[in-house]
Amino acid sequence: MRILVVEDDIQLADVLNEALTDRQYTVDVAQDGEMAWTWVSALQYDLIVLDLTLPKLDGVNFCKRLRDRNFTYPVLMLTARDTIADKIIGLDAGADDYMVKPFDLQELMARIRALLRRGSSASATGLVWGDLRMDSSTYEVSYDGKPLQLTPKEYSLLELLVSNGRRVLSRAGILDRLWSIQEPPTEETVKSHIKSLRHKLKAVDAPEDFIETVHGLGYRLMKSKE
Repeated sequence: MRILVVEDDIQLADVLNEALTDRQYTVDVAQDGEMAWTWVSALQYDLIVLDLTLPKLDGVNFCKRLRDRNFTYPVLMLTARDTIADKIIGLDAGADDYMVKPFDLQELMARIRALLRRGSSASATGLVWGDLRMDSSTYEVSYDGKPLQLTPKEYSLLELLVSNGRRVLSRAGILDRLWSIQEPPTEETVKSHIKSLRHKLKAVDAPEDFIETVHGLGYRLMKSKE
């Protein structure tokens, strides 16, 4: 899943980036509202962590603009202002949740997971496709009861494929969803990760075409028997 962090405090932004990346999220960090708006207009996000006080375009007006243009991304607003009036302003602007700085990082991560669950049709604990099981709380993956040892990026790629099932994902689309703006790879990187995933799936007796190549278009999962 891809998260946009909009925070002008560089130290805090780095902490959030590291914590979210460690939990397998793809993270982009913008340090002002206008930069964030440029990225929102070009990329698809699953959630936005938004500071209230920002240069160029503050969090309230950013959130209002987001909702006025019918973007439905969940927004978790962060602020040093802790009055009831400030919270009402943020929520009325379109924020889905509101946390006051300084905050507990574990609580923030729990609220992020809760917001992501609201917008997801997947179960709270994981994903299933045929004999494949993915547990999003432990990042454990198995096929027909046999565990797969995946790298964080392989896990994210497989999770994206399972979430989309028979929908074809292009290499460019996969890059947009799984790699941050700060680490732009080439489409060959996607091919390399797909190859590695297929090798690991084959090792636990998954069909060779579990991940199908739709020539000229991209990748999707084979039809599930369930």
